Amino acid sequence: MPDHKTMREHPHLKKFGQRLTEPKIWHLNRRSVAGGVALGLFIGFMPVLGQMFIAAALAIVFRVNLPLAVMGSWITNPFTVAPIYFFAYKVGAWVLQIPVGKHAFTMSWQWFTHDFLMIWQPLLLGCLICGIFSALLGVVFVRLLWRLVVIRNWLQRRKREINRI
Repeated sequence: MPDHKTMREHPHLKKFGQRLTEPKIWHLNRRSVAGGVALGLFIGFMPVLGQMFIAAALAIVFRVNLPLAVMGSWITNPFTVAPIYFFAYKVGAWVLQIPVGKHAFTMSWQWFTHDFLMIWQPLLLGCLICGIFSALLGVVFVRLLWRLVVIRNWLQRRKREINRI
């Protein structure tokens, strides 16, 4: 990790001021890691541009682990974005009780003015539901994994102490 002075003086990072040098956004503790993973997963499901920047900015605001928040937003990448958003659309359509239509995507103005207007509500609702669910699942997974690692370390330390005696 670069030192705080280098980060404070970097021309692109100066606008964040002291917030970027906040220790809570870089340290690995149970709450910071769980919050970073949850934030990243939630933002990763949102159909917006610049997910990494949004995740980084919100990690600074909420003081959760910034690298994990950015990495969590990578759940949607060029390989996974289509199936994830299609699944989110299906979830939203199911909740709204709208039949899932066959909408062929073409990068055209006509598609955005006609087909997108028909799917935006179930897509956004599905993304919100999937984002919340994945964030909650991420928190549970991190906290459970953290707990198991702490218990394992405690048992190993206890075993070493018993073997010394």
